[in-house]
Amino acid sequence: MTEPNRYRPATLAVHGGQVRSQHGETAEALFLTSGFVYDDAAQAEATFLGTAQHYQYSRFGNPTVAMFEERLAALEGAEACRATATGMAAVSAAMLAHLKAGDRVVASRALFGSCHWIVSTLLPKFGIETEFVDGRDLAAWQRALARPANAVLLESPSNPCLEVVDLRAVCDLAHKAGATVMVDNVFATPLLQRPLEFGADVVIYSATKHIDGQGRCLGGAILSSKAWIENTLQPFIRNTGPSLSPFNAWVLLKGLETLKLRIDAMCQGAAAVADFLAAQPGVTRVLYPSRKDHPQHALAMAQMSQGGTVVAFEVEGGKPAAFAVLDALRLIRVSNNLGDSKSLVTHPATTTHMRIGAEERAKLGISDGLVRLSVGLEDPADLTEDLGRALMAAKVARAAE
Repeated sequence: MTEPNRYRPATLAVHGGQVRSQHGETAEALFLTSGFVYDDAAQAEATFLGTAQHYQYSRFGNPTVAMFEERLAALEGAEACRATATGMAAVSAAMLAHLKAGDRVVASRALFGSCHWIVSTLLPKFGIETEFVDGRDLAAWQRALARPANAVLLESPSNPCLEVVDLRAVCDLAHKAGATVMVDNVFATPLLQRPLEFGADVVIYSATKHIDGQGRCLGGAILSSKAWIENTLQPFIRNTGPSLSPFNAWVLLKGLETLKLRIDAMCQGAAAVADFLAAQPGVTRVLYPSRKDHPQHALAMAQMSQGGTVVAFEVEGGKPAAFAVLDALRLIRVSNNLGDSKSLVTHPATTTHMRIGAEERAKLGISDGLVRLSVGLEDPADLTEDLGRALMAAKVARAAE
């Protein structure tokens, strides 16, 4: 097994958590099994008592899944990790394992639509008080955390407008209020930002996005201290079953091997695309953290090593213009996924953030003209040519109205 502190991220992404069977395979072994056998009844009893180390059932743990968990933990700099079937399974498991009736949650308003639903709709059904704040406003965090809280949930950068939260300041406020800080780090990945280093307690991923990065499978992950994972999270996962399949864990392991290569190339492409869009007539706003015109550029670059793979931009003319742009694209395809090797574009107001309502979208800056672009591995020149043609088509469509 690789020693996590000895190697740099690119090496850990290839070798972290490696365990070979007696056959000495080069690639990680795929343990496609639901259960495991014991030498005798006494070993089975000891395994269930916890006095013997032996796999029991793949819902509780599996060797292939464990390799993925250990590799991702090494990349994140976390003590422990548990994988889940999807990113939303990771968010809901982390929250529900930690909280109980009577607890209080403070969350950044800028959350992915399903995460927003968990905080606004699901948690209150279980008697959990929730409060949203503008994640960019430190004074809002101070007011919300002036009284006790049990958990803080935030995204940074956020989906889709790439808002940035001051992680260190919010973690300090949250801890004084007694809260455990949970950060959805999917846009940054562990290669661009490591929230634990800024004081976060739990880091959450949709591994479906950059970690797989090739549109093949679903997965999620939760990382934290060994004590929190084993004592708080593991009983919930064991008994409710949001477990990752061994096959998907194997695919995600293969994805981790190329993660740094893909992220570096995608960040370079995203930066070029953002610069191109900012110079185009009809584009009224471009949001990309490493651009100096991003409202929180300095904070973003203090927390992240690069600007990320996602660009948000607003086109003049609202929803009809945005739809005209999306429909005119030929290389970039319309999809609500992100972090893929193929560039993907979506209209958040009618897809990922449709169900939070127009009033909430307005508070988040998600206008009808806003477009979210996940930049892939194509040549940036081909992407900008495609975008240029699409923007011109939208202009012609507006003129014809």
